[in-house]
Amino acid sequence: MYPNMPIAVALSLLACVTSGFGMALATGKAVDAVARQPEASGKINALLLLGLALTESCAIYGFVTGLIMIFSLR
Repeated sequence: MYPNMPIAVALSLLACVTSGFGMALATGKAVDAVARQPEASGKINALLLLGLALTESCAIYGFVTGLIMIFSLR
């Protein structure tokens, strides 16, 4: 067992936490933008979904990396 493995797993799971904050911030900004310009809501929603998908993939990569470290480095 590696003595610093819990720290490494926590750092890889930090990607999940920060992406959650980023997604919340992006969603809030998109809602503000739609409230200011309702006619641009289609374009804003498309860009928001693309950005959220990329952010979520970063969170999934961090989660999978943490799982790999937990179960393969025993």
